[in-house]
Amino acid sequence: MTAVADRSGDSFAYNPDYAVPAGATLLDLLADQGMTQSELAARTDLSLKHVNQIIHGVAPITADTALALEKVTGVPSGTWNRLEGSYRDRLARLEDQQSLEGDVEWLDTLPLKELRKRGYVPKDVRGGVLVDSVCRFFGVANRHGWDRVWRAPLASFRKSKAFAADVGAVATWLRVGEIQAAEVDSAPFDAKGFRAALQRIRGMTEDPAFEPKLVDLCAANGVAVVFVPEIPGTRASGAARWLRPGKGLIQLSLRHKSDDHFWFSFFHEAAHLLLHSKKETFVTGNVEEDEDLEREANDFAASLLIHKKFDRELRALRTPAEIEAFAKGIGIAPGIVVGRLQNERLLDWRTHANRLKQRIEFIED
Repeated sequence: MTAVADRSGDSFAYNPDYAVPAGATLLDLLADQGMTQSELAARTDLSLKHVNQIIHGVAPITADTALALEKVTGVPSGTWNRLEGSYRDRLARLEDQQSLEGDVEWLDTLPLKELRKRGYVPKDVRGGVLVDSVCRFFGVANRHGWDRVWRAPLASFRKSKAFAADVGAVATWLRVGEIQAAEVDSAPFDAKGFRAALQRIRGMTEDPAFEPKLVDLCAANGVAVVFVPEIPGTRASGAARWLRPGKGLIQLSLRHKSDDHFWFSFFHEAAHLLLHSKKETFVTGNVEEDEDLEREANDFAASLLIHKKFDRELRALRTPAEIEAFAKGIGIAPGIVVGRLQNERLLDWRTHANRLKQRIEFIED
């Protein structure tokens, strides 16, 4: 006889790998009361075979049977119902555990090391128990549920040329963002209000303490913004999707660690929420996309940060001093201007103007 870990609550508990039928308690009670199974059958108006099946856990104790047992034995029907419920629950868990054992190989497609490191699954479990923990993390019952909820929405992203990534890693990163977003208290989505908030957020690009203000402004208009460190194999700088009709999610990895990449990624994902389908998951990779939706999101972000009316002035910039003056004039961080010039190949990637870019990175608590 052994034991397995069972995570039916918030912590792991000792649970035996067997189930005791409610009939075992009934058999002990009959012995205490000096009553035979035949007598119990007569008193409850059940067949002897049915009573024997209840004792061995083959037949369940129904609500009607529990009431009959209460009248005959004096033990409340609620007690028999609870005993039966516990037995059936234990049986189901054991059967589920056995079924999950067959999915152990699936775990090789997931970033288990990161899940353990970040505390989402325990470090000391293996086999079916580990599969169970991973399923709970993803909020699914089994591997088939995972395929339907996580693999399918990522199909279009995988077909894109930006997807040099691992589906399991991307799904894991997205799930972490989903968990964090659940803790963000947000108002119902307001498209007009969100557009106005984006204009205010644009003015924060020079503020090193922008994070709480950005998060609060977006939450006030129905969008949860979360920052989730990249998981190896993800290759994603950002993602946008809808958790429910009234709550959008923008998830950022800070993959490139510079302010020009960060702000462009943020406004790019915001564009997906404002312009595109609520049924899709948008994940931005590390290669510029040609697809129409990605182009639209890129154009939205680029125009919001540096409007097209400034194109002539932008193209004339060359020195750090000119870039700083231009950035100050239009109210954005100079690093964003440097990134734009480099992206349009108007400035060399190795230029000394790179010093105008600010580093953005996670600070561990």
